[in-house]
Amino acid sequence: MSFPDLVPELSRLMPELRGRLAANQPMADLTWFRVGGPAQAMFTPADADDLSYALAHLPSGLPVTVVGVGSNLIVRDGGIPGVVIRLAAKGFGGVESLGEGRLRVGAAALDKRVASAAAAAGLAGFEFLSGIPGTIGGALRMNAGAHGGEMADIVREAHAVGPDGMRLVLSLADLGFSYRKSAVADGVIFTAAVMAGAPGDPGEIAARMAEIARHREEAQPIRARTGGSTFKNPPGTSAWKLIDAAGCRGLRVGGAQVSELHCNFLLNTGDATAADIETLGETVRRRVLETSGVVLAWEIKRIGIPL
Repeated sequence: MSFPDLVPELSRLMPELRGRLAANQPMADLTWFRVGGPAQAMFTPADADDLSYALAHLPSGLPVTVVGVGSNLIVRDGGIPGVVIRLAAKGFGGVESLGEGRLRVGAAALDKRVASAAAAAGLAGFEFLSGIPGTIGGALRMNAGAHGGEMADIVREAHAVGPDGMRLVLSLADLGFSYRKSAVADGVIFTAAVMAGAPGDPGEIAARMAEIARHREEAQPIRARTGGSTFKNPPGTSAWKLIDAAGCRGLRVGGAQVSELHCNFLLNTGDATAADIETLGETVRRRVLETSGVVLAWEIKRIGIPL
């Protein structure tokens, strides 16, 4: 399917826009699951000023959705109406040292790249990021964590743009981090963060990152079409244990499958639709509720409209 083309009207309303606008951008090309319908209008801003200008001039009521590299995302088969904003590494992927153990990191910087930059600077505390397949913007939005660390441990402040185009600087308290979420309003778009670590031994940091890489290779289907961990861990237990106990390991719906290797991962085996993957996830949630009484909460973000 395709949406009516918004680009000519948006271009007229925003003559000073420097970023790229594209109509009916196929989102299946941009998500790790490789499923989903198009974005009605995809906007890739040139930099934070360009993003601020666009948000200040977009028509009132037009839906705005922000995506990263698509690693923790299901785009439904009907696509995403309105404007989809995707920050590119060229304008938002920088990593620079501020001294005193601090890094200023762009929201489009890959988590793994930030971990490597911190290691090169002899900063400990960033190692967990090497095991998270996404960008800093997404990590800020969900207080991403793994292997004993989370964003709340290393973030000192975040830079963002509000839905009205206003530039914002958010303190750690403003971010309101809790388990796998922040308290920042959905319409706020992160552009950068200031993060801090402690001086560490480069050899020990490298060894820790190698250990995380080995664990991911052995325990997770990282080479498959997947979206990472599907459900949040309930208090006191692991989602994968509940899913396994409910008999869902290897369960299939259409072209979607619960991973045999790690059953908190859903897979596109080759011909899945977004509906297959989401239906499989809801089937897993229902079976876990029936067998354990626990309601699993989605960790993967699901956006767009069904066909």
